[in-house]
Amino acid sequence: MPTNGMFDVALQVIEDANLSSGSDSAGVSEDEDVQLFCTTGNVVSSKPLKKPSLKPVTTVKDEDQNKMKTNAKRYASLPNREQHQRFLTDFLSEVLNNAIFNATDRSNKVLNWVDPEELKRSIDLSLKAEPDSDEKLLELARATIDHSVKTGHPYFMNQLFSSVDVYGFAGQCLTDALNPSVYTFEVSPVFVLMEEVVLKEMRTIVGFPGGVGDGIFCPGGSMANGYAISCARFKHMPDVKTKGLHSLPRLVIFTSEDAHYSIKKLASFMGIGSDNVYPIRTDAVGKIQPDHLEAEILRAKSEGALPFMVSATAGTTVIGAFDPLEQIADLCQKYNLWMHVDAAWGGGALMSKKYRTLLKGVERADSVTWNPHKLLAAPQQCSTFLTRHEGILSGCHSTNATYLFQKDKFYDTQYDTGDKHIQCGRRADVLKFWFMWRAKGTSGFEQHIDKVFENAEYFTNSIKARPGFEMVIENPECTNVCFWYVPPGLRQVPRDSAEFGERLHKVAPKVKERMMREGSMMITYQPIHDKPNFFRLVLQNSGLDKSDMNYIIDEIERLASDL
Repeated sequence: MPTNGMFDVALQVIEDANLSSGSDSAGVSEDEDVQLFCTTGNVVSSKPLKKPSLKPVTTVKDEDQNKMKTNAKRYASLPNREQHQRFLTDFLSEVLNNAIFNATDRSNKVLNWVDPEELKRSIDLSLKAEPDSDEKLLELARATIDHSVKTGHPYFMNQLFSSVDVYGFAGQCLTDALNPSVYTFEVSPVFVLMEEVVLKEMRTIVGFPGGVGDGIFCPGGSMANGYAISCARFKHMPDVKTKGLHSLPRLVIFTSEDAHYSIKKLASFMGIGSDNVYPIRTDAVGKIQPDHLEAEILRAKSEGALPFMVSATAGTTVIGAFDPLEQIADLCQKYNLWMHVDAAWGGGALMSKKYRTLLKGVERADSVTWNPHKLLAAPQQCSTFLTRHEGILSGCHSTNATYLFQKDKFYDTQYDTGDKHIQCGRRADVLKFWFMWRAKGTSGFEQHIDKVFENAEYFTNSIKARPGFEMVIENPECTNVCFWYVPPGLRQVPRDSAEFGERLHKVAPKVKERMMREGSMMITYQPIHDKPNFFRLVLQNSGLDKSDMNYIIDEIERLASDL
């Protein structure tokens, strides 16, 4: 990368006598073609190199006519090299410079905060009857980048996703360029096969014998958890697919009181009802209490309800706790319940020999949610649902639409996998993850996981040694580090007083406001149970090091110094 921080995408004209010069073709004039190349040196002009002796001179009138002709065809969806190459090249240069490289530079801001009403005035979001010029579109792209949060920035640690993985980004670009919909082999031959390879390998890593089973890519972990509920219900009561819920007993799901809200949300969406999701108490470090789980199973049965599923969590959203999967598996076996493990966040630990023991017992699950866009840092979105039960996804969801899933095609229609999804049109989310996997190897993912856990351990030990920092969970299991910062002005207030709790509750929101207005970093906060607001640092960017951990600590101290 050059010292000026610019990454340039330039156009080079090369001779190609085979290109047509027709005005309606997708080519340029017959004496030139446009080739894309990248340079990391000084700024290179993005204007095409001309061959004056072969290029006819055009008059102003000709140029005006050409412009009118181009504008007249601006509605057309088909790319045209002569009309669109320069725009796409300039656009890609803008993205690489400002949304990728500059946006991830530690010396630049995580965001440029603007209040909502001011933002409405700052960026032109209106829709118009007449088209904008390419120059205006580039201006709007720059404004969009400028006013967006740079989630790839090293100091964006606000959600359970972050960073810009170069190979994942490349795969995402290729996905959008090809614009597939993954439901039949005939329209997505590579991606159908690619999904099967990746999902089988993930099932093998989970511990399903021989990788046997089934799986799908989902639009987010919430939907993956919804698939678990759907498959579990179908396994217990296959008639639900055709007859619905009317003749069934009241169904009950069990999950941690600290589980992701999607379990309740999808139970409501699927007609089971959020009241029929029984919350199971957690212990001091956020894990399900197996004794309470068994008691609630027996209570549901005594009420005449039908318990059918336990959703355990491997890496809770806030604390990062891993439920005791082996004990939960024993209870599921004892009471004939479907065992699901929501490992959307913590599933990435399975890639590390050192940390996969956090999920000991996951191999006994009936199904697993695992989001590579979280701990493995694949681009949004990349979520999977994995199950040991072959054929259950098709049995549960297929409708055999004859306009799409014809059985008399000329190829083996077992590769028309789309009918096992509840979606029809579906992105090829697999490509970016597969591309990352090929670029890094399984060993690279292991190194990535080990690094983010190392950073979390260093950060934890560092704040334990700093005055004013106090742990919510003394020894975090995952890379969530939850802590309070007690400013100097609050340290003399008695801990058991109402004043202390009230003032401490206001510290994290105020520090969050200050860091966002300055753009220095983004770390989230929240209360849980009876605990006042605390910071939750989540680490999944393996590009960070110890100096970054020290920066975060120093920055919190600075922002809270007068509170």
